Amino acid sequence: MDIKEKLCSEFPVRPDHMENIITLIDDGNTIPFIARYRKEMHGSCDDQLLREISDRLQYLRNLEKKKEDYAAHIEELGKMTDELRDAIMAAETLAVLEDLYRPYKQKRRTRATVAKEKGLEPLALEILAQDKTEGTLEEMAEPFLDEEKDVRSIEEALQGANDIIAEIMSDSPEIRHDLKEIVSNKGIIGSSAKTEEDSVYSMYYDYSEAVSKIPSHRILAINRGENEGYLKVSLQIEDFAAMGVFYRHFVKTGSITTQFVKEAALDSYQRLVFPSIEREIRNMLTEKADEQAIKMFGQNLKPLLMQPPIKGKRVLAVDPAYRTGCKIAVVDENGKVLSTGVIYPTPPQNKKEEAAKKVHEWIQKYSVNCISIGNGTASKEAEIFIAETIKEYAGAVTYMVVNEAGASVYSASKLGAEEFPEFDVSLRSAVSIARRLQDPLSELVKIDPKSIGVGQYQHDLPQNRLEESLTGVVEDCVNSVGVDLNTASPSLLRYVSGITSSTAKNIVSYRDENGAFVSRAGLKKVKGLGPKAYEQCAGFLRIPGGKETLDNTAVHPESYEAAKKLLTILGIDSGKLSSDGAQDIESKLEAYGKAKAADECGVGIPTITDIAAELKKPGRDIRDALPSPMLRSDILSMEDLREGMELQGTVRNVIDFGVFVDIGVHQDGLVHISQITNRYIKHPSEVLKVGDIVKVKVLSVDVQKKRISLTMK
Repeated sequence: MDIKEKLCSEFPVRPDHMENIITLIDDGNTIPFIARYRKEMHGSCDDQLLREISDRLQYLRNLEKKKEDYAAHIEELGKMTDELRDAIMAAETLAVLEDLYRPYKQKRRTRATVAKEKGLEPLALEILAQDKTEGTLEEMAEPFLDEEKDVRSIEEALQGANDIIAEIMSDSPEIRHDLKEIVSNKGIIGSSAKTEEDSVYSMYYDYSEAVSKIPSHRILAINRGENEGYLKVSLQIEDFAAMGVFYRHFVKTGSITTQFVKEAALDSYQRLVFPSIEREIRNMLTEKADEQAIKMFGQNLKPLLMQPPIKGKRVLAVDPAYRTGCKIAVVDENGKVLSTGVIYPTPPQNKKEEAAKKVHEWIQKYSVNCISIGNGTASKEAEIFIAETIKEYAGAVTYMVVNEAGASVYSASKLGAEEFPEFDVSLRSAVSIARRLQDPLSELVKIDPKSIGVGQYQHDLPQNRLEESLTGVVEDCVNSVGVDLNTASPSLLRYVSGITSSTAKNIVSYRDENGAFVSRAGLKKVKGLGPKAYEQCAGFLRIPGGKETLDNTAVHPESYEAAKKLLTILGIDSGKLSSDGAQDIESKLEAYGKAKAADECGVGIPTITDIAAELKKPGRDIRDALPSPMLRSDILSMEDLREGMELQGTVRNVIDFGVFVDIGVHQDGLVHISQITNRYIKHPSEVLKVGDIVKVKVLSVDVQKKRISLTMK
């Protein structure tokens, strides 16, 4: 297989660009670096496309390696044919390759193995040939009776022949291929109750759906129900269709052995082939569902991480609880902890007056602008308390309920203990809740992405694949935003292109010992950060207020000369560059001619375009262009909701069958996929993403079951 040609047929990338992408990956360049700083080489592919190409490249190379290994083993056995070799080399998936290799794979002892040891293989092959038109099966079997080999009767000889024929059929790649096609296209997956106990899986107690149509989230639900002992799951196809496949490949007419071969085919289908194919098809459905769930997790995670920071505000955080009280913390504009404490406005203490007095004092003492409330236990009561408490500030103080998923994981982690050794676990959680509002990206990178809570069935998914995918999402977010080299934590630095966990710690240690970095070039003095790592990371690290203005942009040091030449060409004073975009660099570049400027600066058009955008606003944060989080100053309860009421809310989670929207009543409402838009959509992600501010209308409210149904139509 020509891997480059194969990739070009699957992705919208030119052959020369694909060759460059493969070379760049093989040379150890990271995806963020390739996406940002090698655009001319790959035609400006985005990071997501590059990751897909990288994953596919790895799969195809693994496939080619297995082809070589399997072919070599079959050659050693002396069973290779030109036809088989061609089939192996033409295999496009691991599943097809495994089917081809199956007859030659070393097996554990089977009934067919035992029959072969008894010398019954010639009999089986003679029967399977179906050449005899005269005589009887008994006459064919009689010469194979042998007491020493434990073949004492005609029945035993014929049973052994049946076992061998059944295994030959079960090893047939053609049989397996055709049956998989039938199951995939016409099969039914069904589930039934394994218990009389009521459960969340009750809708699947008597359920069936076409294999070709069942959506991913139902596959994952059925799998979980089966694993937890509530469901029995099976696949069904029409037996006559399956047997037709066997007859087409193995059965001839007019022979005295034809009926025997038919019976062996039925045994092969029921005992060997269908159970194997059922496992394979279910594994295939699960893999597909897993990939869809992982993809959705990534799609939800990215906008959550990319939420605009609440800049320049002092935040009071509330980590709600009942018996132990609500832990509170105040952080300044830079996330530095100013004070921590505990208040008891929730049951059983209900010390609301005392708690309100303390909140008032802290708002005034620390000039608090905004309050961040965790959405965990007692969140509803804490939100009501805060909304009532801040009313007298006439809108000067706002609040937001923040998703605290993973905060407890961070608080109890080694990282949390290192960052705040003087605080107990709950106070660390309060600080995390405050910082999540201030800068979601910087805080959420401290938490295992799986624990952030914007997916579905994440604990059932293949953990290595999930971690790999989510780490890629975090890397892309961190590198697209950029990182302040002089304030970033090791947790944030380790996601920067080219920087490992140990290098991140070395950077912070160097900073602590030698003071703030004054230029990107200072990175070269950090232990363990060599030329390759510097090339990969330098463009993603920022130094605000440094000697070199370009150090506070996404312009890579390798392009500084080109950037300065561009400013000269356009007649712009580098000393007058500012983050407010006062210099209209992009329009001047258009007037001068991008191609001409790129040629004179010695770079490509994509690079000159990126340089101009960065020079326009040094130090800009791309998240500032996104819609800001919705801050509240008042509250509703579920009991306040009425059918037809129109509200504004924030999309909290996007899943296969709809989206969950926070409308300020503590319980997220569901907008089913059918209620998102008037036009047909295959998936909610076509229209919405996490963090979107949307207008919704209440369809129904079930207070007892805590269910809110919403529509966007």
